[in-house]
Amino acid sequence: MKLVDWVWFPFRVVIRFIAKSWKRIAVTTAGGVLVLAGLAFLVLPGPGLLLIIAGLAILATEYVWAQRALQYAKDKAQQAKDRVLGKKPEPPAEGQR
Repeated sequence: MKLVDWVWFPFRVVIRFIAKSWKRIAVTTAGGVLVLAGLAFLVLPGPGLLLIIAGLAILATEYVWAQRALQYAKDKAQQAKDRVLGKKPEPPAEGQR
């Protein structure tokens, strides 16, 4: 085995990994940027919560933990809306919490 082949071996592995998982890398990058921007806009003037929800929606296309976080945010938003409108909360459906 030549030294040149050994040095370039990890580079080939990295290129193969990127080629196979480009969508997941793109989704993670875009969703992560939106979530981080949203967190920054919580203390700066801007649409912080909107960006966090958008970032979680993008991340939820690839990650189960993001789906759960997005569902939790949706449930809390529905509870807040019901509280403001004076509606009584609906009991959970059969098989759900």
